[in-house]
Amino acid sequence: MSIVLGIARLAIGRADGFAAFGASPQAFLGSLAPLIAFAIVGAALVAVEGGGLEVLTGFLATVCSLLAPPVLSQALARVWRREEQWLRYATAFNWCQWTIPVAGAILLAVLDILLLAGLSADAAGATLIIGLGAYGLWLHWFLLWRGLDVSVWRAALGVLGINFATAMILVGPQLLVWRGR
Repeated sequence: MSIVLGIARLAIGRADGFAAFGASPQAFLGSLAPLIAFAIVGAALVAVEGGGLEVLTGFLATVCSLLAPPVLSQALARVWRREEQWLRYATAFNWCQWTIPVAGAILLAVLDILLLAGLSADAAGATLIIGLGAYGLWLHWFLLWRGLDVSVWRAALGVLGINFATAMILVGPQLLVWRGR
């Protein structure tokens, strides 16, 4: 229950939520396990429906997208001399990934009301994507800023770098294949 409260506190910008998370390798692996489990279940469900190689590549891309931010942030923590804070930050970061679907559900409920009031479906879709993207970036920035105790500018630079590098890890191989054709 303390993890849920810690997630909730961090999700609304309360740094005291970090106290709910451990700073050990076991705590980190425990925060990563449900994310990997969901990826395995998702891949298994698609495989049962006849997915082939796409299932494996999709699963591996998901695992890379889950592992890249902790790996990249650990490198930043080392450069910034914040190794001692990294495990708690990374554990909280993993657990806080569950806030994105919750925020999406809340935003969808609001958008549903606005659709009934006349908002176009295109505007609602754009609002959903932009809103979730903005919240995800803000949350990542907040966790990096307060979790590693760095300046707001270092946190912003870290978020941009981590997200860009993660995107390149996922999209880069596809771009190389496409360019080679």
